[in-house]
Amino acid sequence: ASCVQYRLVVRDVNTLRILQLYTCLDQIQHIEWSSDSLFILCAMYKRGIVQVWSLEQPDWHCKIDEGSAGLVASCWSPDGRHILNTTEFHLRITVWSLCTKSVSYIKYPKACQQGIAFTKDGRYMAVAERRDCKDFISIFVCSDWQLLRHFDAETQDLFGIEWAPNGCVLAVWDTCLEYKILLYSLDGRLLSTYRAYEWSLGIKSIAWSPSSQFLAIGSYDEKVRILNHVTWKKITEFEHPATIANAKTIVYKEVEKSPSVETERLSFPPTRALASSLFSTQSKYDISQVPVSLQYIKPVADRANPKMGIGMLAFSPDNCFLATKNDNIPNAVWIWDVQKLKLFVVLEQLCAIQSFQWDPRQPRLAVCTGNSKVYLWSPAGCVSVQVPMEGDFQIVSLSWHSSGDSMALLSKDNFCVCYLEREEV
Repeated sequence: ASCVQYRLVVRDVNTLRILQLYTCLDQIQHIEWSSDSLFILCAMYKRGIVQVWSLEQPDWHCKIDEGSAGLVASCWSPDGRHILNTTEFHLRITVWSLCTKSVSYIKYPKACQQGIAFTKDGRYMAVAERRDCKDFISIFVCSDWQLLRHFDAETQDLFGIEWAPNGCVLAVWDTCLEYKILLYSLDGRLLSTYRAYEWSLGIKSIAWSPSSQFLAIGSYDEKVRILNHVTWKKITEFEHPATIANAKTIVYKEVEKSPSVETERLSFPPTRALASSLFSTQSKYDISQVPVSLQYIKPVADRANPKMGIGMLAFSPDNCFLATKNDNIPNAVWIWDVQKLKLFVVLEQLCAIQSFQWDPRQPRLAVCTGNSKVYLWSPAGCVSVQVPMEGDFQIVSLSWHSSGDSMALLSKDNFCVCYLEREEV
């Protein structure tokens, strides 16, 4: 699904044929599929309205108007039959049921980066709350929205919460001004508290491994610390230096090459295909000899949100690799071997990394850097692919299909779908 101002367009993934075209009441600012792909919600925050469309019954539709309370966020519950709307100023979360048309309210949700978290099985929801200048966590049962546990979080200014994939442990981390991560059980017991250092900028990003055995914590000191699920103590830390010296680390360096054009094909005026090939630079990967010096940017210390520290990290679906990005070295992706707890590969790009995401089915990483190329890495090697589109198509984000057979590449104004051929076994 994609939106163009107030129109919602639903296409077939394989053919890109338009299946449905819906017209909303105002410009769409957020769209989201239900878990079973039968419904899609469109949020219009400026108007405080959410519209829901059915794929099975195109004539059916639903409109939720929050009225004077306003709207700043909207999302589906895991069952795909309830919608959670957060009102302006985070006064409350309203839970709307599509089945019974009933409404439930959750008071005092906290305005933070990640204030709502669902367990992977969809049974429980944790909500960060702020009341009387203190942080609290409420855990709800998603089947009937009954409160299961309510407890105060030992944080100064809670920044985010995230469940482990097995749904047994909730990670709660504090503001970047204090390095502190707390681990709670489902019944609200504090299992452990971890602090790496004090009096400096703290946690910037976290990621659970798919097996729930490891918790990776990226921080502003350019390191990733790995906690284990037995003692919740640090088992190792990954540094991100500007110079790669280990001879066992493979460094792929992107290099540009101008396309070779036969003079016999030249014509004036040149054909459109020839013109685009003449002025588009292709790129490939070379394996660099270590030691390798990476481009390092010294952050501006007197500005808010400095470009420093581990801004992105993600585990591969098979639990074997961890991909990270150090914002001080914006052009590099670091891939770590989780089994050996060592640096495995570094991808050095020509442009700054915008986004990366793992194939949901296998250890294959897709990377984009704001140009018209998509980069793929797997243990077998690395490849750069030029997107065959006319004009300036700058990929700023990407999203894999759940099958791993295709991915959507997004620029500011356009999107395209990249199909990958499966290898014959």
